Amino acid sequence: MNQEKRKVILVGVGFVGMSLAYSVLNTGGIDELILIDQDEQKAIGEAMDLNHGLPYHHPHMKIRAGDYQDCKDANIVVICAGVNQKPGQTRLELTKINADIMKEITNKVMENGFQGIFVVASNPVDIMSQVVWETSKLPQQKVIGSGTLLDTARLRYYIGDYLNIDHHNIHAYILGEHGDSSFVPWTHCYVGCKPLLEYLDEHNKDLNDLHAIYEKVKNAAYEIIDRKKATYYGIGLSLNRLLQAILNDEHSILTISCLQEGNYDLNKIFIGVPAIIGREGILGILNLELNESDLNKLKQSSLVLEEQFRNM
Repeated sequence: MNQEKRKVILVGVGFVGMSLAYSVLNTGGIDELILIDQDEQKAIGEAMDLNHGLPYHHPHMKIRAGDYQDCKDANIVVICAGVNQKPGQTRLELTKINADIMKEITNKVMENGFQGIFVVASNPVDIMSQVVWETSKLPQQKVIGSGTLLDTARLRYYIGDYLNIDHHNIHAYILGEHGDSSFVPWTHCYVGCKPLLEYLDEHNKDLNDLHAIYEKVKNAAYEIIDRKKATYYGIGLSLNRLLQAILNDEHSILTISCLQEGNYDLNKIFIGVPAIIGREGILGILNLELNESDLNKLKQSSLVLEEQFRNM
């Protein structure tokens, strides 16, 4: 990875890609952002629009439209391209079309000598991450799917809202597929340093409310898509959080989709789990002591992904 200049390539300038780009524009932290899209004129127009805001934020950042030759010395390539989820459609239904798109993009990136980190946001993200990894042949720590990063943010938001406590002090995670087979390991959820289940008991809260909170998280994307046709702000901010963790070598723990090789008794499957993120990508996977019920949920989620991967 180029350590002197922080260079990020964004492939796909749709709603998700540009939500990420706008978030990066506001936070800074990179030197060069290059936009690639099959619609070259749209990429040029988006770069122009972003550049016009630089005097009020980070005037030394370079933003431009480019091509795959720009990937050679990039730190990170973020893939946001692909067919969008339509109302009533599951993420898994997008598999075959987007897999072909992932292979084409990955091959073009690798043909130009890329040795950095792939961040994959295209859905179904767990399967698309696996496609990018197998196509790129990069070390497994260098391919990161956005996984349950957004799901986890939604969970923390809803728990904090329910308890009237700052979301930053809610420590909880969504594991598994970025989709309908995801789950919450409630015994590993905390309010500050206090177990969430204990906190609810002490404050006479109904434990059944946790199920309602999870259902809100699981159905959030469907509800947003029904109302405004797509989700993009939340994932754009989540992706920027991931980029900052990589570029700043934070060693932060984030729930991303990564390859399992024996972790949680899973093998050769990308799925969402907490992992330590830094400059070299995935520095390690956090192995939670899951109870039997949660371990079965994770295995069931992996079976859903494995079946879809085999049948695409």
